[in-house]
Order: sequence, then C-alpha cells, then structure tokens
Amino acid sequence: MSVFKKLHRYRLSIIVLTLWLIAVLLLSDGSATSHTNAISSIVKIHKEKALKKTSKTYVTENVDQTVLENGLIVLTKEVHSAPVVSVQVWYEVGSRNEQAGVNGIAHQLEHMMFKGTKDRPVQFGRLFSALGSDSNAFTSYDQTAYYGTAERNKLNALLMLEADRMENSLIDAEKLASEKRVVISELQGYENSPEYRLNRAVLQKVFPEHPYGLPVGGTKADVEKFQVKQVQEYYRKFYRPDNAVLVIVGDFDTAKTLKVVKDVFGKIQKSQESSVNSTDAINRVCTRVKCQEAIVNSQKASHSPIVLREPGANALLQAIYPLPDANHPDIPALDVMDYILTEGRNSRLDQALVESGMATDVTGSIVSLREAGWYELSVTATPGEDLKKIDAVMQKAIATLASQQAKVEEVNRAKAQLEAAVVLNNRDITSQAMQLGNDQTTAGDYHYTDHYLAAVRRVTATDVQRVANKYLKPKVRSFGIFEPTQIQASQKSDGKSHSTLINENFSDNTSKVATEVMKYLPPVDLTTHPTNLTLPEQFKLSNGIEVLLLPDNSTPTVTLSGYIKAGNEFDPEDKVGLASLVAENLMNGTKTRDVLTIAKTLDERGASLDFESYREGTEIQGSALAGDLPVVLHIVADVVKNPTFPGKELELTRQQALTDLKEELDDPTEVAKRTFVQSVYPKTHPLHKFATPKSLQRIRRQDLIAFKTQHYRPDTTVLTLVGDFDPNNVRSLIEAEFGNWKVSGQAPKIEYPVVPIPNNIVRLNPVLPGKTQAVTYMGNTGINRKDQRYYAALVLNHILGGDTLSSRLGAEIRDRQGLTYGIYSTFQVGQNIGIFLIEMQTAPEDTTRAINSTRRLLEEIHQQGVTSDELETAKRTLISNYNVSLANPDELSYKILMNKVYGLDKKELHSFVNQIASVTLEQVNQAGRELLHPDKIVVVTAGPTVVADSH
Repeated sequence: MSVFKKLHRYRLSIIVLTLWLIAVLLLSDGSATSHTNAISSIVKIHKEKALKKTSKTYVTENVDQTVLENGLIVLTKEVHSAPVVSVQVWYEVGSRNEQAGVNGIAHQLEHMMFKGTKDRPVQFGRLFSALGSDSNAFTSYDQTAYYGTAERNKLNALLMLEADRMENSLIDAEKLASEKRVVISELQGYENSPEYRLNRAVLQKVFPEHPYGLPVGGTKADVEKFQVKQVQEYYRKFYRPDNAVLVIVGDFDTAKTLKVVKDVFGKIQKSQESSVNSTDAINRVCTRVKCQEAIVNSQKASHSPIVLREPGANALLQAIYPLPDANHPDIPALDVMDYILTEGRNSRLDQALVESGMATDVTGSIVSLREAGWYELSVTATPGEDLKKIDAVMQKAIATLASQQAKVEEVNRAKAQLEAAVVLNNRDITSQAMQLGNDQTTAGDYHYTDHYLAAVRRVTATDVQRVANKYLKPKVRSFGIFEPTQIQASQKSDGKSHSTLINENFSDNTSKVATEVMKYLPPVDLTTHPTNLTLPEQFKLSNGIEVLLLPDNSTPTVTLSGYIKAGNEFDPEDKVGLASLVAENLMNGTKTRDVLTIAKTLDERGASLDFESYREGTEIQGSALAGDLPVVLHIVADVVKNPTFPGKELELTRQQALTDLKEELDDPTEVAKRTFVQSVYPKTHPLHKFATPKSLQRIRRQDLIAFKTQHYRPDTTVLTLVGDFDPNNVRSLIEAEFGNWKVSGQAPKIEYPVVPIPNNIVRLNPVLPGKTQAVTYMGNTGINRKDQRYYAALVLNHILGGDTLSSRLGAEIRDRQGLTYGIYSTFQVGQNIGIFLIEMQTAPEDTTRAINSTRRLLEEIHQQGVTSDELETAKRTLISNYNVSLANPDELSYKILMNKVYGLDKKELHSFVNQIASVTLEQVNQAGRELLHPDKIVVVTAGPTVVADSH
C-alpha cells in the first residue's frame, strides 16, 4: 500500500517507463560485426511483424465500456493468453481533495478499507490471500486504487469483495487508532530519505496554494489528529459508484461477467449530492483556471534555492518547472523533450553531468496530473563537486535545447523509446488494467494512451524547441539543494544473551485466522488447477552454454533472462566489489563499438538490457519488441565475449559505486541488511564480504579483465527467452552469436563452510543520525534450494510471515498492535545454504515491543506448530499465487532460468504445484521445529539513536 510510488509507474506521460527500462544499450546499424544473410532476413521479418502489431491501438484494443445506472464506469478487456484475471477499482479521490490540517486522509482511508466490513469483520488482506490474489492498493494525487490479480475462477469472489467494501467498510475508533500508527510508521520510512524530504519541500514551493504541494501520504501531525467522523465522512462522500471506475482484464467472458457486475455493484446507491467536487473542509479542489492561477502566484515567491542541511550521504539538487494538466496538447512534446535531456547515456544532461564526472546520476520526470503537472529534474552530485556549478551546466544544456532545434535522430530515438515502452510495460494483465484505470481517472478517457502515442508520433524537433522555450524558463523554476552533514554512524551491542521472552498482551487467536477467513470468504471454487503451460524447449551448444526457449505470441515482445556463474562470492578479500564492477562495465565498450554506440542503438529500439552481480552469479535481464530480438542477442554476445573495460568508463562507474555505497550506508534498510548478513556469516565465509571505499579504490582495469576471463564462461551460462519468436530461428541466432565463445580449463569453484546457527540471541544496533524510522532484520542460517524441506518451508513461511496482511506476524504485529507498516519473513535460498530472516519497519519507540512479540510468535510455532486449516489455506494460496505469476513474462522467464541454475528438471515449472499440494502438516511442523529458533537468532536494528537506547 505504498502511496504515490505505485502510480508513478503508470503515470501518463512516461507510461510506466521509469520502473521497467533500466539502462538501455544496443547496437548500431553500422555494426562492424558481420551477420549472416539468414540473420538479416530474420531481423527484417520480425521487425515488420512487430510494426504491424504495435500500429494497433495496443492499450484499448478489445476494451468495452459500460456505465451502470448508479454511475459506475466498467471497463472490460478480454485477454485469453493465461487463465488469470485482474480486478481493479479506482476511486477519483486522492491528496488533490485535501488541504492542510487533513492532509493524508485519503491515504488513511485506503488503509482502513482493509480492516473489514459489516458482513465481513476480518482483515481483507487475508481474504485476498486465501484467494491466491496478488492484491494491494495505493493512493496518489488524483486517485486511490485497489487491485487484485488471481486465477480466473476467483473473478466473482474478487468482485464481491470490492463491492462489499465500497459500501460497507467498518471504520471505528479502535481500528483507526491502530492503523494511524501503521500509517505514521510508513511516513517515517519516507522521511528517512533525503530525496523525499527535498522533493516535498520544493513541491510545496511550486504549489503553495494547491493540494499538489501537499505530501500524498500526509504528515504525522495531521494523521495523529484524524477523528473517526472525519474518515467516515470522507468515505461516504467519495467511495461511491458514480465516483469510481471498475476495470476487469483477463481470461473471462464479458457478457457473463457484466451480469455479475450489475448484480453485485448495481444495487449500490450513488450519492445524493449534486457533485463530488463541492468545496468544504475535507474536499479542497479547484477549477482548471484557479489551479493555473495558483501556480502563477507561487512563482512570486523568492527564487533563492531551498537549502536542506541535514544528516545524509550525498549532495542533491532538484529543479521543478510547473506544467499544464495531462490533457494539454503539449504533453507529448514535453515527454520527447525529457527523453532528449535525460534518458540514456546519449542524453544531453547525462553527457554534460555524468560523463563529465560532475554527477553520478541525473533523472527527469514529466508528471502529468488531472489539474496540473510539473517537470522534475534530480541530480546526485559526485562528492566534492559544486552544486552551483552543476546547476549552471544543467541550465546551459536546457538553454541550448530551447535556442537550437534538437537533431532529428534525437527526436526519433525518444519517440521510439516512448512507443516501445507502452508495449513492453503492458505485457501482463495487471499492467494493462493499471493503464486503463489511470487513463480514465486522470485524463477522463481510457483511450488516452492511444491518443497520446498518436501525438508522440507527430512530434517534431520544432515542437521540442517550442515547449522547451515555453515551459523551461529560469524565472518559473523552483529548486532546492540538499547538503549532507557528515556524522559518523555508530553501532552498539549489549553483548548479552536475551533468552527470555518478554510477555506482551498477545492475541491468543492468531492460529484461528484461517478458520475465520474461510467463514467470510465469498463462494468460490477453491479447487486448484495445474497450469497447462507448455514446457520450454531446451538445447545446449558444444561450448556448454544452455538455452531454454518458450514461445508466446500473446504480445509482440520478448523477455530475456540470463545467468553467469560470476557472482560476488568470487570477490578477492581485498577487492570486494570487483564482480559488480565487471557486470556494470560490460556494456561500456567492446572491441568493435564504444559505449555510446551500444547505448544509441538500444535507445533507438526502446529495448532494455542490464547485467547485475549477485552473491552466486551475475544475472542478465532484457526486454525488447519481437523484431529487435536479433539485435539484443548480438549485444549480449558481444559484451560478454569482447568487453574492453575502457579506463574512463571504469572510473565513472567506480565513482558511481562509491556514491551508491555512501547512500547505502545512510539507509537503515541497507545497513541492517549488511550488519545482519555479516553477523550470520563468519569472516571466513564468502558471503561475509561487502564492498568498502578502500576495496573499491584498490580495483584496477587489469583486475576486471582477469575476472572476466576467469569467470565469464559459456559452460556456466544459462539463457532463457520467453516471447514472440520462432524457436528454430532463435536457435540459429544463438548458435551464430555464441557458438564461437571459447572455453578452456575447468570452471572456478568455491567452497562454502558450514555455518551453525547462533548459540543465543545476538543483538546489534547501528545508529544512523537523522532517521525517523527503525528497520529490523532478525533470523539465522536457513536451507538451500534442494533441501528436502524446501516446499514445507515455503508453506511454513507463508503462514508465519509470507504476506504482511494475511500472516500470523501481520495479524499480530501490524493489525492488532499497529507496530509496523510492514513485516514479512522469508527463506532466501540458493545453490548454497541461505538465510531465514524477518524484516520489519517500526517507530523507534515501538521497536523493542515488536521484536519481543515477533519472538513470541516464533516460539509459539516452534513449540505448538500450525493448524490444519492454516496448512490448507497456505497451500491453496501458494499454488494460486504461483499460477498467477506464470502469466507475467518477467516472472515466468526468471522461474525457468533459476530452475535450470539450481539443477532442477524443466518439469519443475509444472511439478511445483504438486510438490506444494503434497506437503503434510507433520512436515510443516517439523520444519518449524528445525528451522525456527527464537532464542538463537541475530537481531539487527538500524535507525535513530533512541532505538539503541531503548533496551
């Protein structure tokens, strides 16, 4: 239930790009590496095929709109590529409908909508979990949305639950008091981020008289004052069918489903008020004219920068320019402008600031909302660089774009990226439904994206220059800088063994949750059906590279996942961070093309390709339109076989790594994770190692070359492809690109020593100045992927803390006691022994109580086990969740990949369901006795000083 972060993924102008496109790099058409005539032919055929498909109205194809008599707008889109449906309800209310004093009430109400209804007085998260639905919610500026994606036979149940809480939600004093603490915990997490605090301050200056200047989630001061009557009134005013949009996408029959919709939603009465947009104490909105006046008035303030001098890691700069609303005809040209300035290695600001070494990161974002918008530029400075100088360089680049027309190739590249993003980011049905819901509630038209793309195609260099001149004027800009004060973090440990459990007012009915859930679940066929998904084709080249292919022509896209046995475990003791630097530098130049040539060609196709090193291996993630698959494969082959690791690019990457490290050491989550891992694994263990400034500085170019030569090998490489392709053609491509990758000698191996669990409780408290929320990691060593207890451990974990809203930990620590915004547990497995951990975020004054209650729950399951009702509910949920995940090409491709990496049969894709279904109560309880040890764990809490002093 994050606030506006979730919606940002679906904001109108970027169309989900910010979360899905990573660093884009591809090959130029004038490649020095020759292709066979056959490969060229395949490129042409696939490109023509993709262009035909993407020329359609991709988002709204097959969409039907129905408006019920009570005003509810229903959008339906049949997609029969997988037996899955997504049900979403979007309410046209958000922080836009607030004012100071009641800031955050929309977000608070979103939380309350999970607390149960008159007929179902149970946490709705548990009901959704029992259905195996991937469900959550978010609040944004213009809307609040609730979404759930589940197997198709759960469709009617999802509709009934959403209709129930639209009309009958319980909002009482006790529940509100508990959930206010949860919301405050969430807000404290945001406040831990310097970027969030700076952005909040600058936006408040841009919109001093408009709700867009208020933080979406609210403020602690306002949340603490919310009264039950206020929240109830807000619920009655805005949660109505005539102020909502119901979106259904997936494998269903429209006619039959509309009958159900009319039955369950049609009986809900619309509001008797004349308009939702009346002005009162809790509904602060404005007309379009007034909104623009508010923006103009805000510019009368001083143009001196907002300066925050607070504890933090890196110096930051943010500049914001006010823009018109989402429906303004200039928005497409503004997006193209933004891409020319900030997207990719060839963008103007990246060249001026990052490639020059002045900054380690620069991002741009066009935010297009219902009543107004803004252009936001954010820069992370390289340590020691002058923010004023960075700002001057940034303004010069903007002025140049405003005074001189952009190159045609720049404009075309940006347009290609924007168009490809729509297709690539709507591959799964949840995203397709999100796009429709966002378009309808923000722009008032579910056709918005189609019209937007048509307008993008018409954008010219003249248009880009015009909007840069019109909107990026220095006099209308608001900006702020963050200057970190350097205060050394400290770490405290009492060195004592806490073997006793402190008694809390602990709920005695957590084990009865499953029974209660079944009582209130809508009628549904809970029988789980094995997926009929085709198994991937598999082949192996003579040099040892293994490939798995799964054709799927439901979208004109391809998803690539890869793995090379070249992870952080191989880092030398004095050069930790080497594996990561190698992975990050692979695309910085090869024997035949430099970094900008690679980046340019990928950008021109809107494709993504990324290499990232993890503990046991380096993973490859990529996506592209189907016609560009040969190009992506060529790039992958070139960069893993022929990287040159140019010195200039290495130094830039090293500096970025050092900057990122500073930021991590200022982040309670990262500090808690690092401290936890280093406390679980002894110094002699390969996974104890973490990069430090000294270790990163020791690494030389020859170290990268040696590491790549030793560890990047075809016989330790696995590639997986899922998407719209012909397997025979792809096999020919892979043989042509990777067949000459040579292998010599034996692949390096590393021995993992046996790590026992602690003898007692180890408690550590890294103290980070300036933080408002504490993050706790607790746990011990666990199991590997091939452990015979793996499936039982998954079931056990789901019951314990697999889902914040439906697990025992969530029911007790979050729901009943209100001590955390989020708490979950997991068994992190790999080829070697992993860890069992619990993570939670708390207010510093609540940390000790939350830890004690968590240990009490561990003790309860360790000694008493779980119930048969919990077992059956968890198994059904895990199976349903698994089947839903297979409908997402990213998740499907990754599952196929890791099954192969772990040495599992390709049939595991299907047999996983049977493995979970066959888990017994005895096996789960035995796993609880063997794997959960409340008195033998590491507990690390990173955050404010008060946390370390609280015990």
